[in-house]
Amino acid sequence: MRRAVFRLFLIPFLLFYALPVSAVEKEERNRQDEMIYFIMVDRFNNGDTSNDYEVDINNPKAYQGGDLKGITKKLDYIKDMGFTTIWLTPIFENEQEGYHGYWISDFKKIEEHFGTLKDLKELVNEAHKRNMKVILDFVVNHTGYQHEWLNDPSKKDWFHAQKEIKNWSNQEEVENGRLSGLPDLNQGNPEVREYLLETAKWWIEETDIDGYRLDTVKHVPKDFWTEFTREVKSVKEDFFLIGEVWDKDPRYIASYEKTNIDSFVDYPLYEELTTVFSEPDRPLTSLYNVWNRNAALYQSPNLLGTFLDNHDNVRFTRQAIQNQQHPGTRLKLALTYLYTAPGIPIVYYGTEIALDGGEDPDNRRLMNFRTDDVLVKHIEKLSEIRRNFKSLTNGNMELLYDQDGMAVFKRQFEEETTFIAINNTSKSQKVELDPAEIGQKQQLTGLLSGDIWQETNGKYEIVLDRESADVYNISEKTGLNIPLISVFITIPILFIIFIYLANKKGKKLQE
Repeated sequence: MRRAVFRLFLIPFLLFYALPVSAVEKEERNRQDEMIYFIMVDRFNNGDTSNDYEVDINNPKAYQGGDLKGITKKLDYIKDMGFTTIWLTPIFENEQEGYHGYWISDFKKIEEHFGTLKDLKELVNEAHKRNMKVILDFVVNHTGYQHEWLNDPSKKDWFHAQKEIKNWSNQEEVENGRLSGLPDLNQGNPEVREYLLETAKWWIEETDIDGYRLDTVKHVPKDFWTEFTREVKSVKEDFFLIGEVWDKDPRYIASYEKTNIDSFVDYPLYEELTTVFSEPDRPLTSLYNVWNRNAALYQSPNLLGTFLDNHDNVRFTRQAIQNQQHPGTRLKLALTYLYTAPGIPIVYYGTEIALDGGEDPDNRRLMNFRTDDVLVKHIEKLSEIRRNFKSLTNGNMELLYDQDGMAVFKRQFEEETTFIAINNTSKSQKVELDPAEIGQKQQLTGLLSGDIWQETNGKYEIVLDRESADVYNISEKTGLNIPLISVFITIPILFIIFIYLANKKGKKLQE
């Protein structure tokens, strides 16, 4: 009897989970489907204390213990948030206090503070088991300040003359001058070029990594990048290259597409994102203008890497605090836009816990895994939505409404349409949408809130609380959800029956 009642008890749950879902999981992952988690290796997680040489967690310019094993141990944490790719700061052997990885002393060795080649291979292997990719930061512009090549007479012409960049509008100075005093490699020298190309291919062949984030792209001649792209893709055809062209002019950044680098981090959008969302009552028009400009300038605007935080700038949390705002509230809005607008979202470690930080090196604090998970849950939900709706990764974008910080965007791809409503104001807002944008006898379902909006008096009304956002998909108007209502009515009844029969049988056994 108990078993029969238990089966009866399960039926409503089976019916509930058999209901059709609003979107279908993608069968294969394209580049624009990626969601990248960016990690500064030394500041993330200490998984192996045996390599803690001269570690000082109280000195922001010293090594603090993070390593490759620490990242491997946190892969599930990263995957559970929905990230499909991890990008690591340079892991190559560095000079003393080169915790960040950009003062390279040996391009073919792993920094001992981070672990071993075996540790890297294990990390890549474990990531691949989870259907995640690994991108390494790759530097070809310069070496560390004390590199042994500087004292080798046979390699004198491996470097450009010792000259700082003074005129940033002069491309020759930008490419040949020293950035922050770092010895500038001469990629025009055939030996230097061959060394860098062979090294880049060696790491792919040896570890099966999936891509490079290319550092300081504009400081290296374009003809080198064209050859670099061709060579690394000859090893692994789908190898992903995302370049850092740190500039405010999108036309200048877009000019590097000719080198066949797949993607670029979108610094112009970053400037607008952090300005718009670091305090309320700012209009979102500038964000839409960036998209329109990108769509006109880039061959693949959906592949641009979008971000709120990185290791070179003051953290978004600090900007919100300086504006006397609650960082969590502001981050929720900014992340919602980041995940639903065109581009590949890149989240810097610690953003998911609203980690604070000022100028370098304060923006590279140790990660804390024992904090509130409200933002983590928000990112998980945004990842799920982005994964399930192709219009958010492949679609075009249209601004339907924009007034004083309240905006509604429309994303459309083939037959699928989604709407993103963001209330970046300090009061509740109501927006009326024309049925022509949605269709007759349809309804909008909030994927973050669960709210349902139907046509009323010839309009679709959306109401959002202050400083909140939602993502809506279109579905046919259903009226009362009879199956769902049945579940909520039937389950308590069956539970009462189950308890009654169990008690009755218990009394008989006692007799």
